Amino acid sequence: MLISERQNTEPGDPDCNRAVQKAKWRLLPLLIVCYFVAYVDRSNIGVAALQMNKDLALTASMFGFGAGIFFLMYFSLEVPSNLLMVRYGVRRWIARIMFTWGLVAGAMAFVKGPISFYVMRALLGAAEAGFYPAVVYYLAQWFPTDSRGRVLGYLNVAGTLTFVIGTPLSSALLGLDNVLGLRGWQWMFIVEAVPAIVLSGLVLRVLSDKPTEARWLTKEESDSLTYRLETEERAVKRHAPDYTFKSAITSPQVLLLSFVMFNIALTVYTIGFFMPQIVGAFGRSNLQTGLISAIPFIAGSIGMLFNGWRSDVAQERYFHAAIPLLIAAVGLVGAGTTSDLTVKILAFCVVALGAYGCVPAFWSLPSTMMSGVAMAGCVAVVNSIGALGGFAGLWIMGVLKDATGSFSSGLYLLAGMDVLAALTVLTLRHLAAKKSMAMEASHRVDQFGEPREVRTVSSR
Repeated sequence: MLISERQNTEPGDPDCNRAVQKAKWRLLPLLIVCYFVAYVDRSNIGVAALQMNKDLALTASMFGFGAGIFFLMYFSLEVPSNLLMVRYGVRRWIARIMFTWGLVAGAMAFVKGPISFYVMRALLGAAEAGFYPAVVYYLAQWFPTDSRGRVLGYLNVAGTLTFVIGTPLSSALLGLDNVLGLRGWQWMFIVEAVPAIVLSGLVLRVLSDKPTEARWLTKEESDSLTYRLETEERAVKRHAPDYTFKSAITSPQVLLLSFVMFNIALTVYTIGFFMPQIVGAFGRSNLQTGLISAIPFIAGSIGMLFNGWRSDVAQERYFHAAIPLLIAAVGLVGAGTTSDLTVKILAFCVVALGAYGCVPAFWSLPSTMMSGVAMAGCVAVVNSIGALGGFAGLWIMGVLKDATGSFSSGLYLLAGMDVLAALTVLTLRHLAAKKSMAMEASHRVDQFGEPREVRTVSSR
């Protein structure tokens, strides 16, 4: 049995349960809003393109490159950002990131052409680098493993809500065209940048770095939750190698996780950023385009919440990540083969159901493989390489659209990559099972000093 399937079968004591429930209500709402705002500020470029591309004379490939260069900078600064996070504290680092990206996101309103567009998108990626892995690492310091899938599901649903709520909102802001001499897309960038700056102050006031620093927990609750988290960390170390930061970020498991995340990002960002243009090609108004484009992400929200819950109940992560990726691949093929808008939107609902549904189970995996600073490094590397998927998907989709006049070839490419990602998750499961058995055998030899134990365990 894998460590992720074996640990935490015993329910926590009442003090620990109360602490977890308090943390959910105290920490999660603010973090969900922060992640929602982060997603809006990185993805509203898809709606802005409905006006901005013409104003700045951007082709589909130029737009794809500019939208994607965000992820190149995000990738290059992700690991350094997480190292600084560990040094200065998660709460302060999240607040710093939010304040910086808010300023840059607002400045996007003043780009004048392709070059300034590329530069500002690169700066936005640099400003936001480290935010998501910092939040994932932060939640691991607060929530036991048996609730982590649901917690990550609640957090990541903010990404789908960006397209459910944020896309229609951004489309409506385009209606401010020529107010005070600014175009609608400029107003959109300015208005949607303000929340990040405001929320950075709330993060400093509301969040606590760890349970022992939370004044809103009783001593009994804090001690019980801390003991539970430390017990789980010892269990991870017992059934996994004792990673250093360097060995963690170069381990085969982290590289395979990174490949999977690359393909998840390849799908979710490409679909999210190009959806308004795909729908807009059917001749709908900006507001209609925004509303129609939001529909698939309702399905994505449902998939994320359900699969996160189901993954926790089953205490199984691998199949709950692999199967949704295969579902997404089927949806992508369907979306690429139809020219009917209704059928295409239904196919994209299937894509979102799978591509977003796999996320909670996937992000629960790193904490079952390593802990502490090593886990922070793992999350940073996986997320940063995933960011390269955002760049690659947007750029390639733009190039293929310009070359073929259709989005279909790009959708087929995404489908094939999702199948490879699903197979990679199953490979990770196989490697984890072998490593868990080897570590168990090693501990038994250390305890009993009998090589016969090694033969007994390895033969199972």
